[in-house]
Amino acid sequence: MPKKKILVADDDRMLRALLSHKLKALDCDIIQAEDGKQALETLEHEEINLVILDGMMPVMDGTEALQRMRANPETADLPVIMLTARRREEDAVTALKLGATDYISKPFNPDELMIRIRRWLADAGTEVRQSGTA
Repeated sequence: MPKKKILVADDDRMLRALLSHKLKALDCDIIQAEDGKQALETLEHEEINLVILDGMMPVMDGTEALQRMRANPETADLPVIMLTARRREEDAVTALKLGATDYISKPFNPDELMIRIRRWLADAGTEVRQSGTA
């Protein structure tokens, strides 16, 4: 069975590296994108099981990328966790109304994020094996 794939889209290179390191504990392949446009291009060529999407990025922000994902039948049901510095309640409500599966504000607890990722992958019928500790 092929490994599951998680797309991490964030303009912060260090955060992408941290998330990739943490997510390796799930025995998944991690693909990185620097902005929403790159994330959408990746989704055209890769079968992704879950997206972690920053809200504020150059070129195309997470909100626009999310709207485009939801408008595309191929990615309309793909689990998308918004992980963003936008902390206002209205931002979370807007993202959830647009179709975000979950919303987490930065700074965030990496262990909480891992729990949520496991839950969304399981809810999507995607079994995740854990190798090592999260």
